[in-house]
Amino acid sequence: ISLIAAALFNNSGWVAPSSYFLGIAAIVISGIILKKTKLFAGDPAPFVIELPEYHLPTVGTVLRSMWERGWSFIKKAGTIILLSSILIWLGSVFGWTGGHFGFNLDMELSDSVLGHLGNALKFIFAPLGFGNSTATVATIMGLVAKEEVVGVFGILDFEGLTKLAGYSFLIFNLLCAPCFAAMGAIRREMNNWKWFGIAIGYQCLFAYVISLIVYQLGLLFTGAVNVVGLIVALILIVCLIYLLARKNKYASETTIVSK
Repeated sequence: ISLIAAALFNNSGWVAPSSYFLGIAAIVISGIILKKTKLFAGDPAPFVIELPEYHLPTVGTVLRSMWERGWSFIKKAGTIILLSSILIWLGSVFGWTGGHFGFNLDMELSDSVLGHLGNALKFIFAPLGFGNSTATVATIMGLVAKEEVVGVFGILDFEGLTKLAGYSFLIFNLLCAPCFAAMGAIRREMNNWKWFGIAIGYQCLFAYVISLIVYQLGLLFTGAVNVVGLIVALILIVCLIYLLARKNKYASETTIVSK
């Protein structure tokens, strides 16, 4: 969020709050939609948790918590993030020049290994506005660790990313599947590959739909409308409204009577 706000929006104050409220809206919308599907039908299960007594923390507790969290990030930065950054740099300086594979510090992105990877997959994100090599690689590396999105742009560049495309990029990476570490936690908690796949797939699909809608409507309001993309966006909006407003046919009789 800070990267996009600083690089594309001149530190505009609305970027972070809009991202925050968009995340809350995504949770509410997803809850309503999923509750009306067969997979999540039924009465809500009670959630019981014992909360500790609230009191002012001691200085020792605060310092210990700061140390544990700080050391955790340092270990992550010195392993996953550092290794990923090295791989990104290597991918940007190794590639094909003159028909031969080799090393070149001045390697053009289009000739590098990263460039070829991005070019092969960028069509997936073209409807979202950031169908270029750099943004595609950043999105993929974001699955390894979200911090690597910043790392990619630190090593490469924004490659002419517009404000609208940048905001669409922000939305997708905000709502899509988390990093590998969080995915591993989800897998352990669910203890089921089927539900794990459904969870990750839903997050990526939902992020793609919302990002596409925002970008295509943005093009409409900026006067650079893409007719095909706009039609698809409008169809998706209608589908979302239907999924939100439709009657829950899987609601149990007990739930209906209690209401």
